[in-house]
Parts: sequence; structure tokens; C-alpha cells
Amino acid sequence: PDRQTGEDGGPGTGTEDESSEFGQLASVPHGPRLGIGMDSCVIPLRHGGLSLIQTTDFFYPLVEDPYMMGRIACANVLSDLYAMGITECDNMLMLLSVSQKMNDKEREQVMPLMMKGFRDAAEEGGTSVTGGQTVINPWIIIGGVATVVCQPSDFIMPDGAIPGDVLVLTKPLGTQVAVNAHQWLDNPEKWNKIKLVISKDEVEHAYQEAMLNMATLNRTAAALMHKFNAHAATDITGFGIIGHARNLAKQQRNDVAFVIHNLPIISKMAAVSKAGGNLFGLLQGTSSETSGGLLICLPREQAARFCAEMKASRASASCARAQEGTAGDGQQAWIIGIVEKGTRCARIIDKPRIIEVPYRGAVAATQEGNSHGASPPEAQAALA
Repeated sequence: PDRQTGEDGGPGTGTEDESSEFGQLASVPHGPRLGIGMDSCVIPLRHGGLSLIQTTDFFYPLVEDPYMMGRIACANVLSDLYAMGITECDNMLMLLSVSQKMNDKEREQVMPLMMKGFRDAAEEGGTSVTGGQTVINPWIIIGGVATVVCQPSDFIMPDGAIPGDVLVLTKPLGTQVAVNAHQWLDNPEKWNKIKLVISKDEVEHAYQEAMLNMATLNRTAAALMHKFNAHAATDITGFGIIGHARNLAKQQRNDVAFVIHNLPIISKMAAVSKAGGNLFGLLQGTSSETSGGLLICLPREQAARFCAEMKASRASASCARAQEGTAGDGQQAWIIGIVEKGTRCARIIDKPRIIEVPYRGAVAATQEGNSHGASPPEAQAALA
């Protein structure tokens, strides 16, 4: 099948329904309630002032490495909790579909690696996978369910943005373009459209950068949302940055509008998008992302410090992980826009500033010596 971020894929990267017409933000005697329309459901429980927060998501393979695909799928599920400032997950379930088109050898190579990647990412997030469901299907599918029971002080409802806030993004855009450009290396007709603006080595680096970003947990950003008094947030996935910004704006209690001035994009992907004929609408904010960053509404006076701490956490974690022989977490953040008085809408200015985000090295290189390293070539070929 077409990969979820593929040229012919739909606008979404999973099963989440963030159509704002179904969004529900309400306050009930037992605590706040959040229904269909945002990243997670919030259900007040009958006892002790606690709330159940839960989310689910799944999608098709979009990278060739089964292990990394498992990590990305888990990071994508957990991101819905992180978008509400939740840093702890009590339990995860794994949803897995085994393709009936794979032979026994391919299944034995690919599926255990995907499951291991998912479990490893869950462990990194401080939780574990205790069950799930496996089925036979025409296509490979992987996803999961994340659940936590917590107090109201543990999460941030996505409805408190006020005029004067600024918008912060914690991962660069361009994963859909990077994944497709990598596929086009084997398609001369499509490669000819972009070869004048990017080399094959740069395509490979962009692809590795996209994988690293998608596999990175948004947990650090979730913790900093509390420290710096975030007013609302969502994660950027299948509807692109403008789609998710509009959905978040419609959930606000105050009359606000989000205006995006800057677009941090994986290096060279803006040029590739232009060369490909406005490929996927990247510069218009409609290009799908998978396991993207958090879009956070922060008080203006707190935003720069938030970004600085994200960068500091990236440096310290990368140093520690380098000593352990594991991949760095790649935390980043940029101020990309403002919150002004308006009619609960969002827009990108006509000529946004493109921030070229440099590559940080290939995943395979950063994982040398890591027991959780990239999948062997034969397993990647089976998933391709």
C-alpha cells in the first residue's frame, strides 16, 4: 500500500479525529472533560477527583526500518498525552496487523523488530506494553493505546490561550517531503524533478533526520509546559501545522487567533517542495507530519526560556547518551508565531520566514554500539 506519508496517501497519519465540529470542552462537577476533537479524551472518574486520559492511534509503515517504525509508532501515540502536559503513562497496548502478503521469513524478520522498537520507546517514556491485539490484514499496521489516571494538576487543558501569547514548535516540519524524496531515489521520473536542488546524499541525510525526529518523544516539552505556564497545546501530525493550529484555535475559551510567521523545516525540504511543484503544500502548512512536535501557546515572557531549556536538555541528554552509545533525543524548539485577538482561527502569513534546520547525522551512525540499533538490511528490504 501507499505509505501513510506517501504522495498518494490521505491527509491523516492515523485514526485520530481532530475535526473541530466534534470537539467538546466542558466542565463538569467532577472535573474538566474533553471529548472527540482533540488529542486525548479526558473522562472524570467517580472516585477521588481523578481523571482517566486516554488516546489511540495507528498507521501504515512510512520508513524502511522496522525497528524505527516501531519506535515512531509508540512516540506518535504517547505524543497525544504529552500535548496535554502529561509526562507519565500508566499503561500501553500495542495494535499490530501482520500482512498476509508477507512470507514466513519476512514476518519472522520484520514483526519482532517493530514490536521491539515500540516496547523500547515505551520504556524510554517510563511505561510498558502490557497487551494489545494482533490480526492478519492485507497491510502492515502498527499503533497503540496509551492510558493514564491522574489528578487535574497533572494535565493542561488545551483551551487557555490569551492574546499576547506566543506559539512555540518543538520539532521541524518536512517529514512527509523527506520520506517521499527518499522513495524517489528509485524513481527516475520523480527524481528528475528535484535533483537540481538536492543531492542523493542530502536526501539520505534528510530521511535519517526525519526518522530521528519522528522517533523522538515529546516528553521533555510536556514537562516544561508546566514549568513555563503553557496555556494550550497540540501535537502536529496528519493535518499539517495549519490544520492542527486551526483546530486548537477553535477550542479556545477566549476570542483569539493564531498567526504563524516562521516555519522551521528540515534542511533542503523547502527547496524540494518548491521544485516538486509545491509538493504536499509544505510552505502552506498542509503537509502531513508523523509524530511531529508540540505546538504550544506560552506567555511571551516565558517562551525564550522554554526554548533555551529545550536546547539545554538536548545537549545534556546527547552527551549522556553518547557515553552510553545510544542516540541523542534531539530536543529543539522555535518561536514561530503569536496569539492575537481574533475569531478562533489560525493562518500563516503570506511570506513566512523559512528556518532551515540542519541535519544532525544519520540514525545508523548515532546508533553504532547500541543494542537497540537499526534493523538489519534484509528486514528493511522486507518492509520497503
